[in-house]
Amino acid sequence: MTDFLAELYVWTKSLHVMSVLAWMAGLFYLPRLFVYHVEGLNKQGVERDSDMDLLFRHQERLLLKAIMAPAMVSSWLFGLMLVLTPGIVDWESIWAWTKAASIIGMTWFHFWCAKKRVDLAEGRNALTGRQFRMMNEVPTIFMIVIVLSVIVKF
Repeated sequence: MTDFLAELYVWTKSLHVMSVLAWMAGLFYLPRLFVYHVEGLNKQGVERDSDMDLLFRHQERLLLKAIMAPAMVSSWLFGLMLVLTPGIVDWESIWAWTKAASIIGMTWFHFWCAKKRVDLAEGRNALTGRQFRMMNEVPTIFMIVIVLSVIVKF
């Protein structure tokens, strides 16, 4: 199995990078949609189940279900394939652990966003546009740690 993974290394790495790019794009955009959704509903005269509310709910659901979820699964799949490829990950180095911790954090953030999407759709949202803006920075922090971990290998 490991010889097979070694032969597929460049393809696995390429598919992993593409998957991560798609996942990150969604992780950056979904909280921004939440900001626009919450602030749009707070404008005078805009009600729940209005055309605008339904449009945001539709966009949020499609982004999460059609792009982010498959991209997360494929990121994990190809990432685990890379981990199993001989000579790629040195678990005695700190970088592998900082990357792993950041990936778990990004996965938590993905599921947090999924929960917030349901809360918005069901009218239970308790966060403001400003709070969603702040949460929008979370994937950036994880991305910085992951890139520095993999490239600098500290």
